[in-house]
Amino acid sequence: MRLLKTNSDPGLTIARIILGIVFLPHGAQKLLGWFGGYGFAGTMDYFTGTVGLPWLIAFLVIMIEFFGSLALIAGIGTRLVALLFTILLIGIILSTHAQFGFFMNWFGTQKGEGYEYFILALGLSSLLMISGAGKYSLDSALLTKKADR
Repeated sequence: MRLLKTNSDPGLTIARIILGIVFLPHGAQKLLGWFGGYGFAGTMDYFTGTVGLPWLIAFLVIMIEFFGSLALIAGIGTRLVALLFTILLIGIILSTHAQFGFFMNWFGTQKGEGYEYFILALGLSSLLMISGAGKYSLDSALLTKKADR
């Protein structure tokens, strides 16, 4: 099971959980309306109406951010989720943030946020896509259970 295979490095566990924790509130804003978000209907309207995304892409962004974050925290399907996050992050950079340059809008002088934050997240998702979930993950437990059979 190449998809579940993982390096037993506990550093991967830390990277996976941190990436999941950072993106979970963003997904919860979009899906549930928590943390000042618009919820599913409002986010779909924004993505399809204002941003101009096709409904399927808008739907996938919401689902990947929320359920993908939960999967990363649990360490299940990590390589696949990391691939989806990598695609998502590249899309976010190209569609929304590249026009504002590299740096975040620390002082409120730019018209939007740069993409430096997304480059860091892209680094973490790429690491997880290549190396797997780490020692403390459901992926690792499932692989170990399968090997015991």
